Amino acid sequence: MPKLLCRALPALVALLCSVTLSAQSTSNASGPKQTFKLVPSLDKDIMDTSADPCVDFYQYACGNWSKLHPIPSDSPDSDQFYNMEQYNRQVLHGILEKASAPDPSRDANAQKIGDYYASCMDEAAIQKKGMSVLQPELDRINSLTGKDQLPELLAHYQLINVNAFLGYGSQQDFKDATHSVAFVAQNGIGLPEKDYYFRTGPKDEEIRKQYVQHITNMLKLLGESDSQAATDAAAIMKLETALAKVSLDVTSQRDPHNVYHMMPLKQLQALTPNFNWENFYGQTGSPTFTDINVAEPDFFKGMSQVIADTDLATIKVYLRWQLVSSLAGSILPKALDQEKFDFNGRKLVGIPEQEPRWKRCVGSTDGALPEALGKAYVEEVFPASSKTKSLQMIHDIEAAMDRDIESLDWMSAATKKRAEEKLHLIANKVGYPDKWRDYSKLDIVRGDAFGNNLRAAEFESHRQLAKIGKPVDREEWITSTPTVNAFYNPSMNDINFPAGVLQSPFFDPAQIAALNYGHIGLFMGHEITHGFDDEGRQFDGHGNLDDWWTKDDAAKFTQKAQCIVDEYSKFKVGDTHLNGKLTLGENTADNGGMRLAYMAYLARAAEEGADLNQKAEDGYTPIQLLFLGFAQDWCSEWRPELERLVATTDPHSPSRFRANGVLVNMPEFGKAFGCKAGQPMVSANACRVW
Repeated sequence: MPKLLCRALPALVALLCSVTLSAQSTSNASGPKQTFKLVPSLDKDIMDTSADPCVDFYQYACGNWSKLHPIPSDSPDSDQFYNMEQYNRQVLHGILEKASAPDPSRDANAQKIGDYYASCMDEAAIQKKGMSVLQPELDRINSLTGKDQLPELLAHYQLINVNAFLGYGSQQDFKDATHSVAFVAQNGIGLPEKDYYFRTGPKDEEIRKQYVQHITNMLKLLGESDSQAATDAAAIMKLETALAKVSLDVTSQRDPHNVYHMMPLKQLQALTPNFNWENFYGQTGSPTFTDINVAEPDFFKGMSQVIADTDLATIKVYLRWQLVSSLAGSILPKALDQEKFDFNGRKLVGIPEQEPRWKRCVGSTDGALPEALGKAYVEEVFPASSKTKSLQMIHDIEAAMDRDIESLDWMSAATKKRAEEKLHLIANKVGYPDKWRDYSKLDIVRGDAFGNNLRAAEFESHRQLAKIGKPVDREEWITSTPTVNAFYNPSMNDINFPAGVLQSPFFDPAQIAALNYGHIGLFMGHEITHGFDDEGRQFDGHGNLDDWWTKDDAAKFTQKAQCIVDEYSKFKVGDTHLNGKLTLGENTADNGGMRLAYMAYLARAAEEGADLNQKAEDGYTPIQLLFLGFAQDWCSEWRPELERLVATTDPHSPSRFRANGVLVNMPEFGKAFGCKAGQPMVSANACRVW
């Protein structure tokens, strides 16, 4: 999976991953009442200069954030990422409002994004159609007369993003990154991950009860009686618990060896004797193939047994639940939409109010037609000069990584050579793709919100499945350009920085270099370091899963990484300790990324003749500004429910620890702010891998 720089947000499938307001925003259904503005790279208003930077630098850099930026009522948090996302949504909203005007002179892309958005916004039409749009899908389920018909139905569900029981698609072959293969993976549970079904304690028991009630409520909205819905919800929970029991846990999934098991189709068939895979593949329309990656073989063996042990009536009600749970949202009647939000938003992450409809329809359009909308976004906010400047910074940080590898005293010459080879092969995708996607074969019909959603899902599913057996297109983008995120893809060995994240405060071409290197430079170094963290280091420079380390060097890496595991495992959110093993990759990337940004800035400053001791007008030296820029990346306020969810399921640490956890490991920080031995921000046993 790609590595994300920001924390995941709990929309479950969207779970896996935010331009500041002078006041909390208010908005209506059709658009924003308040204008969102990009903020400066150094925001002195959010600092708490009464705090001692050597005691708690996060408090010093971000201490007034929550006072000036209270959590909006439609969000689980308030942070830099959220604020930038709001700015980008505002830009996209303007583009879509213009495109949605039924102008006959619109080009093909404007027609598609405009009509998709207008259909989503037409709540009256959606309410009038009501549940009738779901009936053909419900009829598919009702027509099942035996479990042997399940493969064909699940194949259709895969095409429309209903992941009952399993997930299916294409991916790069871990062992041959030039080639795309088919894969199947565990799926089919509705809680965030398997441990939610088994953890003990009042909070976990409460969430499970709320989840069963949520299922009950959704089934009642589908027409079931109170008693039948309660009975069926209990049966669904029993089925999902059985699936969770045979699922691989979230920490184990981080090791690519645990989710890579290429096997002939007949071997998969032997694992699941009561599930006809040939019928399944045939109905998806995917190309023929002979081998497939079965990500979690034990899950499929267990899934087969769950299907065998469960009566057809229960399977059918589970399928109805998966259908409505997956599709409920702005394309279905309000009652379903609100019930889904009540559990996934309000109860799981503590959001009091749902986002206004215009925001959700902007997001839905971006998801359905990412490159059609993204092209218009780039034309409006991201000039070619910004791409050039960003690439120059990346090259500076890659040069710093080159020097870092060469200087390591724990790595042998043989492994250094392979590491440098991998570094030099990293591809940089910045801003936007060189070639935009063609949507000419996707029909978008004004007034058909539900149909548009399903057709867009099938269009993308068929596009992905068509890759099976074909050479990998290394120029393809897998995220939309307005996305406020960045990631490293180990199979591609590339880093990805869409235009959406290359905005102030993270990146400002007119800002002094120290702040840019502290802000976006950290993210650039973070993503490069992902190629050498506990997961990324297992892939070579061509993207193949290949052990290129000497045995001794691998052992030394593991020993150094354990220092980071132990450090972050001591951090707590409420009564919950962070999982240092789950967050190891992100913590390694944060620590390595900041060191690379620091090294790259020193080299850039030397080349430009900057005086590192001269204070700027704001009273800070360039090195101090570098660390302030880094820390202000993480200024945030989170709802307790979100903090708990992140602490238990997310590979990223909560924001405060992403700031202070890194800086205690950098003596250069302590020197810049005059910290003394024994103070909290100075570690006697600093961790360092890269």
